Amino acid sequence: MASFNLTAIDPSTFILTGIPGLEAAHIWISIPLSTFYIIGLLGNFMLLFVVGKEQTLHKPMYILLCMLALTDIGTSTSVVPKALCIFWFNLKGITVGGCLTQTFFLHAASVMHSAVLVTMAFDRYVAICNPLSYATILTNARIAKLGLVGLIRAVLFILPMPLLLSVQPFCANHIIPHTHCDHMTVAKMSCGDITVNRMYGLVIALVVIGFDLMLIALSYGLIIRAVFRISSKTAHQKALNTCTAHICVILSSYTPSLFSFVSQRFGQHVTPHIHIILANLYFLLPPMLNPIIYGVKTKELRDKVGKYTCKM
Repeated sequence: MASFNLTAIDPSTFILTGIPGLEAAHIWISIPLSTFYIIGLLGNFMLLFVVGKEQTLHKPMYILLCMLALTDIGTSTSVVPKALCIFWFNLKGITVGGCLTQTFFLHAASVMHSAVLVTMAFDRYVAICNPLSYATILTNARIAKLGLVGLIRAVLFILPMPLLLSVQPFCANHIIPHTHCDHMTVAKMSCGDITVNRMYGLVIALVVIGFDLMLIALSYGLIIRAVFRISSKTAHQKALNTCTAHICVILSSYTPSLFSFVSQRFGQHVTPHIHIILANLYFLLPPMLNPIIYGVKTKELRDKVGKYTCKM
C-alpha cells in the first residue's frame, strides 16, 4: 500500500498496477511473457547478425527483414522489461516523463512496423509483377530511403500523443491499471477533457491501419492478378510461395493489433484483464513469430542461419 500512497505526495509519478484482477497470477503470467520476449530477442538478433555478416544477403528483401527485426525489438523492449519489473519485483512506479517516453516509443515502433510491412508488400509486387526491373526499381539505397520516410512518418504521427498527454491534468488519480503506458489508457486517467486525445488516437489508428492495409491489399490484388496470368504451374507455385512468409507476418502483426484496438475502443463489456492481455500479445507475438516464419519459409536465410548455428 505504500507505493499507492506515494501518488498523494509525488504528482510526478504514475503507478502501473499490472493486470488488475490477476495480481496473484503475476508470477505465472511472467513465465510465458519472459519466454516469448527472450525467443523474440534471440531470433531477431540472430537475423540481424546473419544478414550483417553475409554479403550475399545484402539485398532489398533482407534489408527489409532487418528493419522489421529492429521494429520488433523496439516494440517488445518498450513494454516487456517494465512489465517484468512489476510482476517480479513489484516495481510499479514510473515517472510522468518515463511514462510519456514509453508511450511515444511503443506507438512509434508500431507505426514504423506497419510501414515496413507496406514496403515489403511493394517489394513482393515488384518481384512478381515486374521481375526484370526489380534490381533497378528496388535498390538498397531506395529501400533505405523508404525506411527513412517510414521513420519520419512514425515520429510525426506519434509525437503529438505524449505532447497532448503532457498538458492533461491528472489531479489525484495517478494509478494506471495496465502493464505499460498506452496512450488511451493514460488519457482515461485524466480529470480533464480528453476529446482531442480520443479523436487523435482514433484518426491515427484508422489512417495507419486503414491506409497501410489498403496498400497491402492493393499490392496483393495486383500480385494475384499477375499470378493467375502465369501459364506454368511451377512458376505459379513459386510466385505464391514467395508471398507466403509475408502474408503470415501480416496476419501475426495486424490480427492482435486489430483485436486490441477494437476491444479498447468498443469493448466496454470486456473485462480489463482481457484488454491488457490482448495488448501485451500484440507486442509479444509478432517479434517472436516473424524471425521463425522467415527462417522457415526463406531457404537462403535458413541455410545461412544453419551455417552459423553449427559453428556455435
